[in-house]
Amino acid sequence: MQSIGSTLMWALFAAFVLVALLVDFFAMSKQGAHRVSTREAAIWSLVWVGVSFVFMGWLWLHLGGAGTDEAARSLANDKALEFLTGYLIEKALAVDNIFVFLMLFTYFAVPAEFQKRVLMIGILGALVLRAVMILVGAWLISQFHWILYLFGAFLLFTGIKMWWAAGQEPDLDNNPALKWIRGRFKISPDYDGEKFFTVVGGVKMATPLLVVILLIGIVDVVFAVDSIPAIFAITTDPFIVLTSNVFAILGLRAMYFLLANMHERFHLLSYGLAIILVFIGVKMLLIDVYKIPVVYSLGFTAVTLAVTMILSLKIPPKGRPGGAYPFGVKKQDDQA
Repeated sequence: MQSIGSTLMWALFAAFVLVALLVDFFAMSKQGAHRVSTREAAIWSLVWVGVSFVFMGWLWLHLGGAGTDEAARSLANDKALEFLTGYLIEKALAVDNIFVFLMLFTYFAVPAEFQKRVLMIGILGALVLRAVMILVGAWLISQFHWILYLFGAFLLFTGIKMWWAAGQEPDLDNNPALKWIRGRFKISPDYDGEKFFTVVGGVKMATPLLVVILLIGIVDVVFAVDSIPAIFAITTDPFIVLTSNVFAILGLRAMYFLLANMHERFHLLSYGLAIILVFIGVKMLLIDVYKIPVVYSLGFTAVTLAVTMILSLKIPPKGRPGGAYPFGVKKQDDQA
């Protein structure tokens, strides 16, 4: 499979990601466990978005976007547009991911000062998982072209399913993954700082924090299965696919704390994401009949997200029932 990624580009990108994670870890360890303010989350969100656009600008320049070679300029424009479209789609899908994280944190009453560490572990897992799945997916597409039709049908099904499930309260009590975890671990009724295991009455038990970590790992798998086929509808270049995914994920922790108090305002977002997934699925199914230009995909995604967010602000959300709190843990508000 053809890719613009040279050995040097891959090496520079890997080095950047490593440095970014180290900076994030250093900042997190220096601050310690604390409640992330909206201002702090907004600043970090802007930083990550800015870094992503700087990378896109560097990619455009590196490929000859500012040069005199017409072929190089065309390639640079195409790849920059592919990156931007892929980044926007993955960022939009990440918002739905964030709302699931919020549901888990609320359900398990995870103290705000512990959420940062949980999200960081989840992001690391998502990065590794997506890198593996993208490389495997790129290889499969290069060997079996019909895989694109399978991806398209899957996205079409996922979009319809997401539309059907939008606005419904998930039943975590009957979730198969949670039942499996409960059957494998003795779980303590309370948190013990940021520890994953504790001792209660002489018996070693997992804390609710470990349960949340395991569920977030499962969520990472589910969302990776949904989002990776979507980016392959935009481009099959492994370098663009991986970089757009990674940059979308790197800012996930900051974006969570920014949107945590706004999820009710964007209650219709799931419908917009469902429409986008259906559109991308149809695009994949038509790939050998008519190749929808990337700029149309970018425009459709941007307009759909904008309309959905505007309608969310104009149409009040329906009341949602509160979930039960397992293991005897109460809401944070009740603990204060």
